[in-house]
Amino acid sequence: MDQVMPVGSFQVHNKVGHARRGTLMTSHGPVQTPVFMAVGTKATVKALTVEDLQHCGTQVVLGNTYHLWVRPGDDLIQEMGGLHQFMRWKGPILTDSGGFQVFSLSKLRTLTEEGVEFRSHVDGAKLFLTPEKSMQIQMNLGADIIMAFDECLEHPATDSEIERSMNLTYRWLVRSKQAMTRKESLLFGIIQGGLSLKHRIKSMEQICSVDLPGYALGGFSVGEPIHLMHELLPQVTPQMPADKPRYLMGVGTPIDLILAVDAGIDMFDCVMPTRVARNGTLFTWRGKVSIKRQEYRNDPSPLDPECDCYTCLNYTKAYLRHLFMSGEILGHRLHTIHNVYFYMKLMERMRSALENGTWETFRDDCISRFVKKP
Repeated sequence: MDQVMPVGSFQVHNKVGHARRGTLMTSHGPVQTPVFMAVGTKATVKALTVEDLQHCGTQVVLGNTYHLWVRPGDDLIQEMGGLHQFMRWKGPILTDSGGFQVFSLSKLRTLTEEGVEFRSHVDGAKLFLTPEKSMQIQMNLGADIIMAFDECLEHPATDSEIERSMNLTYRWLVRSKQAMTRKESLLFGIIQGGLSLKHRIKSMEQICSVDLPGYALGGFSVGEPIHLMHELLPQVTPQMPADKPRYLMGVGTPIDLILAVDAGIDMFDCVMPTRVARNGTLFTWRGKVSIKRQEYRNDPSPLDPECDCYTCLNYTKAYLRHLFMSGEILGHRLHTIHNVYFYMKLMERMRSALENGTWETFRDDCISRFVKKP
């Protein structure tokens, strides 16, 4: 059924409350949702090969527009056959717009209606990023899903700052769509609006007035208390277009994913599983594990007895702790394999629960497992 879907189409197969089980068709094949996308900032998911990603069940990999523009350059990647060929990834790729990097460089930037001027973190060179330039870079990279150029505000922000920013994001979306020339790439618009329900709804109406293959919620995980996002999502997400995929950008922990899917979100990305893996924090079906703890020094058991990833099938907690305490690179790799596998398996189990009518039971079980008890 998925193979005859046209590129850019989205089907919802099952729905339980607001939670949805669907398929998005891209030029590199179908994406089964809900989906967590692995972040490969510089054309690599840190410590993993593409074969590792495939074995973990990864469907989509992200590339970072700003970082790939600065180094090695989008023109070079285009010469190499595009990002898929360059990094040898055969599945779908999503690229962000560079907007979040502009946000993170806020003290070094000058923002105008035309775009943003800032300096490269690599060599200090002056750069100017506009909606048109962002689209050109992403089309040169050859991504399946392209994000519109937007402005991301940090928390807290005043009402006037939120309104200015979301209106600018809308105008930049219009320019982003006009700059699109690559039919294989699916352009997603980004809804902003901070933590204000009124502004989120207004931004959603603006962004969704532009007909696009999908829509994202941006501006979360920028310093706000996470419970405020959890409260806002069920009020905003169900009002997004029902026939288009809904993408929550930059989120998050396993419990964030569960609650967001329950609110109607279809797509996620976050550096969380790979970043914390390198710091020795591992996600398991029994909660988080900090592998550096003394209690694991002579523990002969696997990291997670409920997990069948390469790491858990072959190594003990004692060995993983030894690698981490010794600063061995293999520790980063084994930890990352486990965390990425865990996230992909979590999403797979979500999809199965939505298919077989056990979503509420699965959701509640995950909440009891992952929410820290007082």
